Amino acid sequence: MLRETQLEMAERHVREGEAIIARQRALIDRLAQDGHPTGEARKFLRKFQKAQEEHVAHLEQLRGSASS
Repeated sequence: MLRETQLEMAERHVREGEAIIARQRALIDRLAQDGHPTGEARKFLRKFQKAQEEHVAHLEQLRGSASS
């Protein structure tokens, strides 16, 4: 079984985070178009975006230490 490196895992987390955020935005759009409330979905989007900021910062940190 192949194990991913910390850098590979961080890259995967960023990719997955981008996909989650895109899906959540699409969900919010559908809810709004259908006249449903979007407050809770927007709260989750903000949480996903915050987590994504942390994933990106971690990736940048790993890339910085890899190039040192």
